Amino acid sequence: MAHWFHRNPLKATAPVSFNFYGVASSPAANKICNDLRATRARLLEMFTDLTCNPEMMKNATDAYFALLQGFIVSLDGTTQENKMRFIQNFKWTDTLQGNAASAQQDAVFELVSMAFNVAVWYTKFASRLAGKENITEAEAKEVHKSLKIAAGIFKHLKEAHIPRLITAVEKGRDLEARVIDTYIVQCQAEAQEVTIARAIELKHNATIVAALAFETANFYQKADHTLNTLEPDYSSKWRKYLQLKQHFYMAYAYCYHGQTLLSSDKCGEAIRSLQEAEKCYSKAEALCKEYRQTKGPGSTAKPSEQLFFLKLGGLIKNTLEKCQRENGFIYFHKIPADAPQLELKASYGLAEPVSFEFPALSEQWSPGVYATFDLTKGAKDDKAKPKQEEEVKPVKEPDLKPQKDTGCVVS
Repeated sequence: MAHWFHRNPLKATAPVSFNFYGVASSPAANKICNDLRATRARLLEMFTDLTCNPEMMKNATDAYFALLQGFIVSLDGTTQENKMRFIQNFKWTDTLQGNAASAQQDAVFELVSMAFNVAVWYTKFASRLAGKENITEAEAKEVHKSLKIAAGIFKHLKEAHIPRLITAVEKGRDLEARVIDTYIVQCQAEAQEVTIARAIELKHNATIVAALAFETANFYQKADHTLNTLEPDYSSKWRKYLQLKQHFYMAYAYCYHGQTLLSSDKCGEAIRSLQEAEKCYSKAEALCKEYRQTKGPGSTAKPSEQLFFLKLGGLIKNTLEKCQRENGFIYFHKIPADAPQLELKASYGLAEPVSFEFPALSEQWSPGVYATFDLTKGAKDDKAKPKQEEEVKPVKEPDLKPQKDTGCVVS
């Protein structure tokens, strides 16, 4: 299922030296600064390294965040703000608003911005893995888990850390509630797509597939509605993706609900359900074209070219023809004018975000080491040289060549 998921670009950031000469007045303090610089650079490299896996990413994030916590948590036994929190300026772009960077002199801004990028990486890793030929059951589980981890990171940032920012988040930026909520719901919906593909592959009961598809379609609709007040220049392409996925999974829901109705000898209602599935599928096809033609940030997915997409069209057509034949020979039911109301609740397969917490404070930090950071002295470099604006270069993400699509998520 290569190119099945839409992905917004990674955030870019200006280099950070953590050169606090004069302020860092002990070897231990200087080592922390050097390690912060090195672990940050290493983590940024991991985002575009195609060999990086979740274990490597966790090691890299833990190493950096454990050190960065020393600029945020209380280390002097008081309830006062950490004296290091506002010493360094950080610049980050957004996944939607191009290369226009936001800057805040706040270590919490760095914490949430970097963690946001980590979550985006997990979604991209899941997409790459799902695009492999003949994906194994273990790999499908990794895709599913990665998407739930990403949702958990986004959720934790929204609830626990973004409210701590001194400077209010600008509208339409990554850390704003509408954007974060959309990422959370999209991750949950995509995780459920893996479950649906698995259920279809193993020929689970049609009622289970219909209910899960209906819940997934509702997730995509919720995500789309969350973005409807965002600036169209930034959100239109993303919204088209969410809309096409919503209609695609509504087509699935009506198709499998039609199978359930037929098995219950409700042939007329089954026909009407399959007719509605056809309408939803046609709308999804049209939205795929609109999506490809809409300009905006992010990689362009190509769902309508995937066998998983094409197979549904054939399944709807064949199932509808079967229902019509049965009705002509056996049932002679009247076909209702209105489509059936889908009141389906999935009991299985719903994806919940994986709980996320930042790592504990690095052992390199102690009250004694913290005390050797002396803000009264000022950084020598700052006095010796005029400050230059750090350039924020866009992240050069690797091109991914599409692989042969086998039409399923789990083989």
